[in-house]
Amino acid sequence: MNLDALKALSYGMFIITTRKDTKNVGCLINTVMQITSKNPILAVSINKENYTNEVLKETKKCAISILSTTASMDLISKFGYSSSRNTNKFENRNYQNIQELPVIMDDICGYIIGEVIQVIDAETHDIFLIRIQQTEMISDTAPMTYKYYQEELKGVSPKNAPTYQEAKKENNNAIRYQCTICGYIYDNSKEKINFEDLPDDWKCPICKVGKDKFVKL
Repeated sequence: MNLDALKALSYGMFIITTRKDTKNVGCLINTVMQITSKNPILAVSINKENYTNEVLKETKKCAISILSTTASMDLISKFGYSSSRNTNKFENRNYQNIQELPVIMDDICGYIIGEVIQVIDAETHDIFLIRIQQTEMISDTAPMTYKYYQEELKGVSPKNAPTYQEAKKENNNAIRYQCTICGYIYDNSKEKINFEDLPDDWKCPICKVGKDKFVKL
């Protein structure tokens, strides 16, 4: 089955957050969809392996920050490629406590506060139906689309993302290395420096892990 048609679907870039006791939790998501108009309800998809999924089922309250095109790869990397279970993603971040929820305020168009009213099992993911309780526009900067993230920022889908697809194998003799965390591919034939010659402190441009997390294809 050719999955390329799925790449024509439209997505945004968001950070969903919640709080368990005194611990702030959140992750990057790309599937947020309004499904009703009266007393509006959103549908949000989160991988079952995400710690945010686990916590949101307990708290049933969340904030969704709508990223703008000015959002940095550092922000995207922190919330997209590490776990709140063992990482403080909010350290040195600009966020505000709104309705007892941590709302990311860095480079966003606006935010939405909501309450989970139902969780639907979708095999690898859960679909959270969230009733909107509060919204606020912060900036008129254009929202970041998934297309912009991939084409302009050269970003790739985290393995837990609904849109993740394994990299296609290319029939050539190029030596390539793939990041086991985010899937980024370093192609020696397209870079000025071969991967083997990169300095030891080189980091993946997407998720910021070291060379030791790359495997040769």
